[in-house]
Amino acid sequence: MSTGEALLQSAALDATRQARYAQRKLVNKVALTLSLMAMAFGLFWLFWILFETVRLGVGGLNWATLTQMTPPPNDEGGLANAMYGSFLMVMLATFVGTPIGIMAGIYLAEFDSKGWLATITRFVNDILLSAPSIVIGLFVYAVVVSRFKAFSGWAGVIALALIVIPVVIRTTENMLQLIPAGLREAAYALGAPKWKVILSITLKSARAGVVTGVMLAIARIAGETAPLLFTALSNQFWTSSLSEPMASLPVTIFKFAMSPYENWQKLAWAGVFLITMAVLGLNILARVVTRAR
Repeated sequence: MSTGEALLQSAALDATRQARYAQRKLVNKVALTLSLMAMAFGLFWLFWILFETVRLGVGGLNWATLTQMTPPPNDEGGLANAMYGSFLMVMLATFVGTPIGIMAGIYLAEFDSKGWLATITRFVNDILLSAPSIVIGLFVYAVVVSRFKAFSGWAGVIALALIVIPVVIRTTENMLQLIPAGLREAAYALGAPKWKVILSITLKSARAGVVTGVMLAIARIAGETAPLLFTALSNQFWTSSLSEPMASLPVTIFKFAMSPYENWQKLAWAGVFLITMAVLGLNILARVVTRAR
């Protein structure tokens, strides 16, 4: 091959490389543009929802909203009983569902990751994760409410706990699987028992992700309406007994938002604002606590 032919071949290769580089650069710009457009599209609706929530929710907030019970139509009142009912049921459901979810996630990640029981557990957990919340509410209604022939706050707690458990299981298992095996092996080499390794090494290293999963579960059940319609129902008055029908913010928002009465609609928007701010505050608190430690 002559020198001229070699130069021509080299120039052709350079031109091919430049063309491929330009093509890849164009594809990269197109993909980046589409990604930014998709992000902007999602953020647009998110900020619009937040703006409307703040604009309409703040207008319905006053001292009576936080201290008085849900009123009859065209009368003064607040959401105190609904806030108390939601807080109590969400808190109890979290206390019931979180330990079960964390322990099940630890079992799947640390003890029996490929056994038949783990396979069945993951399958059932996936079903619970994808099941509509109204199905869980109907299940608890058939098992608890219809058997005892009474709506109750306890039935609402059970329904919400069944929503918490699969979320915490999936998050805990995934976070523990991300912990490098070298940390476990180093602890075993020092003579640490398995339970000590899990508590002091793996679970401690994954605590930020586990806490985030718990917060996600709380955020989900805080706004659930369908399960509570079939279990706790609602209550126009203040009640501290979980054996009776109990008011909750989501059900009250649903009922008031669908009504033609202006005072109920204002209280519904105030309830939406309170739920949104409560969930946002919990997430910020969890991030601050886990980051500080």
